Amino acid sequence: MQAQRRSHQRGITLFGLLFWAILIGFVALVVMRVFPTVNEYLTIKRAVNKIADSGATTVPELRAAFDKQKDIEYSISTISGKDLDITKENDRIVIRFAYDKQIELVAPVYLLIKYEGRSN
Repeated sequence: MQAQRRSHQRGITLFGLLFWAILIGFVALVVMRVFPTVNEYLTIKRAVNKIADSGATTVPELRAAFDKQKDIEYSISTISGKDLDITKENDRIVIRFAYDKQIELVAPVYLLIKYEGRSN
């Protein structure tokens, strides 16, 4: 008699497939919810750098310039000119900002992201 060879099946089980589908779905949900807030942060950072280099010298001018930029950039909705911390360091204007963003993932579960930045 010939010895019968056992072939081992390879592949993924239904449980494994379900696990990976849920994991990939959750990661996709988080990315889709977080991406707009990251885009808003980068837009705010660009606006702050542009305003700091614009040549405005007084705090009200800088705040008004940010509010004008906010009206142009539709993605900025979290902060306004009054939320900016404007100082002068070594004869350069430095604009700082900080804010928190709560993102609802699933009904009672929220993700809190703390954004902060400053002009270059």
